[in-house]
Amino acid sequence: MGTPTTPSVDGAGPPAALTLPRLVDGAELLGEFKNSGYREPPQLVRLPNGQLVRLPPLLYIVAKALREHRELAGADVAQALDRVAGTVSEEAGARLTAEQIVYLADQKLAPLGVTTYSDGTEPTSVKADPFLALKWRIAVFPESFTWFVGGLFAWLFRPVVLALMLAAFVAGEAWMLTTGSVADAFAATILNPVSILLVMALGVASVAFHEFGHASACRYGGVRPGVMGCGIYLVWPAFYTDITESYRLGRGGRLRADLAGVYFNAIFIVGLALAYHQTGFEPLLVTVLYVNLQMFQQLLPTLRFDGYYIMSDLIGIPDLFKYIGPILRRTLLRRPRDAQLDDLKRWPQIFVTLWVLTVIPVLVFQIGLILSQVPELVAKDWWMMRRLASEAAHGAGVLELVTSGLQIVLLVLPLAGVALILYGVGRGLVRWAVRYVQGPAPGSMTGP
Repeated sequence: MGTPTTPSVDGAGPPAALTLPRLVDGAELLGEFKNSGYREPPQLVRLPNGQLVRLPPLLYIVAKALREHRELAGADVAQALDRVAGTVSEEAGARLTAEQIVYLADQKLAPLGVTTYSDGTEPTSVKADPFLALKWRIAVFPESFTWFVGGLFAWLFRPVVLALMLAAFVAGEAWMLTTGSVADAFAATILNPVSILLVMALGVASVAFHEFGHASACRYGGVRPGVMGCGIYLVWPAFYTDITESYRLGRGGRLRADLAGVYFNAIFIVGLALAYHQTGFEPLLVTVLYVNLQMFQQLLPTLRFDGYYIMSDLIGIPDLFKYIGPILRRTLLRRPRDAQLDDLKRWPQIFVTLWVLTVIPVLVFQIGLILSQVPELVAKDWWMMRRLASEAAHGAGVLELVTSGLQIVLLVLPLAGVALILYGVGRGLVRWAVRYVQGPAPGSMTGP
């Protein structure tokens, strides 16, 4: 996002009907986005809904000046705007007029939800809808809970403790997977409904402990974790922790917050290894495999899992998916370079290009692989539903019915996910094709 060009406005002063724009209630100026991959380091503003907005330096200076002079809201508007313009001019090193302050507030800041309009109107609530983001989120635990949990486990990030835990994780995994028969354990577990439910319960506990890791890393880094809750990712239920405040940290602190969830999964496996050593209970060995799959999934960079955010914070670019369109237009359609790409430094631009050209084929392969399994999934769903109905008719136990029901749900969800993904991709392709055929509207131009 480049620095906006402000028009030269002639006139004696702003109309009397104007009011002094102000920073919206609950908005917070966070300052510079440290270690960013942008040529011009952006400034961050956190909106009341928790969303982050990136501003170029000039707009951030305007927002800060409006906050500093908020006590002038009841004074003469012309004088108040002149005071704000003077403050901005002094800090920006370029003279701005009151009319230009009004223009920047009305045309740039208010549409982003940062300030009110100059007529006193509140901005429309801005709600981002990133590609492949978590949907239908529900906050379950407040910030006070995540702050408390973070305090309980923050000591696990001390260097000595971290080194010991990682060594214990490697040793525990090696011992469990070499001394026990994974195939026998899996066969014994899958035949016992109670064991299946136990493995699933421990898997959910591991996911919850994963989120505790993100919260604890934030508190260890000196920033406050946000709410903790659940939502739907594609079609799968998922837990989340709001770690937006980690953007106050440098690259190292952000990476620690990204990796913290997988680190806590490793600690969970250490606990499972100790329990297995004491009991020899085979479902614990199956649970270790399940948690390992969770960790592997979280480290994938193709979707918005932890691996994606690790890469994002490594290069200092908050949203990699937004560059898919500009990069594909440049590389495949040979269109001129998009302004969004010009905003990036050279090596982050190369990295993002390689990521896009890699992730698109991988996503296509993943979707194709899922589609190839659809007939088998449908057959399994039908067989399980018939089995559940048969068990219910012959008086099967509650645990058997619950286990069968959960298995049916786990088989149906991928089918629903494929349908929704294909619908979203198809709708996007149709829209893109229509825009491509129609071409740009007369007089339109691409902005940052």
